[in-house]
Amino acid sequence: MKSKTPWLLLITALLWVSALPASAVSRAKPRVLVLTDMGADPDDEQSLVRLLLYANQLDIEGIVATTSCWQRNRIRPDFIHTILDAYEQVQPNLLQHEPGYPTADALRAITKDGIPKYGMTGVGEGMNTAGSDWIIELLEKDDDRPLWISVWGGPNVLAQALYELDRTRSAEELRRLVAKLRVYTISDQDDSAMWLREKFPDLFYIVTPGDSYGQSVWVGINSVYDGIDNTTISNRWLAENIQQGHGPLGAVYPDVAWAMEGDTPAFLGLLPNGLNVPDRPDWGGWGGRYEVSTPAFDSIGDGSSVVVPTPETRPIWTNAADTYQPYLSGEYNRTVSKHDQSFTSDQVTLWRWRDDFQNDFAARMDWTTKSYAEANHPPVPHLNHPDRITVKSGQGFTLDAYGSRDPDGDSISYLWFYYPEAGTSDKAGSPGGAENVDRFHVNAPEVDQEVTLHFILRITDKGTPALSRYRRVIVTVTP
Repeated sequence: MKSKTPWLLLITALLWVSALPASAVSRAKPRVLVLTDMGADPDDEQSLVRLLLYANQLDIEGIVATTSCWQRNRIRPDFIHTILDAYEQVQPNLLQHEPGYPTADALRAITKDGIPKYGMTGVGEGMNTAGSDWIIELLEKDDDRPLWISVWGGPNVLAQALYELDRTRSAEELRRLVAKLRVYTISDQDDSAMWLREKFPDLFYIVTPGDSYGQSVWVGINSVYDGIDNTTISNRWLAENIQQGHGPLGAVYPDVAWAMEGDTPAFLGLLPNGLNVPDRPDWGGWGGRYEVSTPAFDSIGDGSSVVVPTPETRPIWTNAADTYQPYLSGEYNRTVSKHDQSFTSDQVTLWRWRDDFQNDFAARMDWTTKSYAEANHPPVPHLNHPDRITVKSGQGFTLDAYGSRDPDGDSISYLWFYYPEAGTSDKAGSPGGAENVDRFHVNAPEVDQEVTLHFILRITDKGTPALSRYRRVIVTVTP
């Protein structure tokens, strides 16, 4: 397959999803298949533990053991099954808190083997595996939802599936099946990644390419930064909130060896928290924020891995920077105030949400052993208007979340903030009151052309651990 218009197709896709209400874009439960080089680094085991806690909010349709540059000639499905055995013991308790958790047997049935070969040496005629055949079966399934491939290691099992489809299907059918794929890879961990992006230029692909792991968005999940509180990624926090005293699933969550959960960002942006919109990586969410561009070759290689990067041949979803000034809790009067420092980087797009998703992880780990009454559950935000509104230049408008609630009866806190990078204007207008109340008044900016503004409502309960949910309001300002 070789298309001359990948950029045009990407723009067409963006226009299609931008025409939908923000809530509609993310309403369907995402289909997910994981490719994991389990056994190369304990962080894959950590990420699988977390993924299973959200197994009721995602359609997990495959877990495939693969190789990578760190584990070239073996696969370790036994690691997956050990964690599924632990999940089996806690799944009944999880169902006390939310419905829809699949059985361990259902997950065992979709756990498949990849090929114990590195990268492109495992792609070609006669290289089919249960894993690659399963990807083809899922793509050909009568299901209009995209299939997200969450790549924690090397993607050569996906490459083999597309190689086989390219060899055996018509060009039209191949295009249809490739259009159903959404790929998020944790950097490049074998040479099949570059082959996929070149061979299939219309493939939706999120990555910080090459071997510059230190420049990747995903490291925002586990890096320690000056000027912010890093407690929720500390070893002590993990021991107290995840590993110890949290039943069999917590007990199989291993200690950090290199870095905590480097693979988790590959699915964080799919979780239905009111902020994430999976098909709009440029809107930002728990998995970070990305924009369509062609990375410069001199920015994608620093020799930190054994993967040899190659120049990108077309635009992909890749690094985008946010400028973020955190809110701090106030001791007196208004309960929030701005940090005296702002931060700008690609990794900021992810770590700005880190305390929220770590607390969410801790709460769900509590669900594995506690009754509903003993545990905390996320609040439910409510809007008294559509999540897309249109106003005139300079017009005042009010964002109203009165009626938001918490299922445990906890008190809730409100926070409204503007997300400039997600919209088309760096001017939010002027607020007409406090940002930590249920109703937030804003005067739209003066504009001479139409712009969109993204406002985020974050509500947080006062339970333990404190949990947050969001609503995104997109405001179109016309001249």
